[in-house]
Amino acid sequence: MKETRYENDHKVYVKVEALFSPEGRVMPEAFWWENGQRYCIDRVNGVCRAASLKAGGIGLRYTCTVMGRQVYLYFEEDRWFIERKETP
Repeated sequence: MKETRYENDHKVYVKVEALFSPEGRVMPEAFWWENGQRYCIDRVNGVCRAASLKAGGIGLRYTCTVMGRQVYLYFEEDRWFIERKETP
């Protein structure tokens, strides 16, 4: 069965660097934005299962601090995404 993926201007799929603990937890360390810029995650403040109302989709939402700002990083099925603040 072929999986269908829908494009959404509010959803930006990103490359993520993450650590896996021996207990099986995944902790993102950094991500690359669509312009190729790498951003280090200063802190992961929380993880919960949540929906992205702006971009659509549901998965694990990592509430992160990046350069003093709060960022929601989502792990949806097998990919990471961040909500875009403005559509292109």
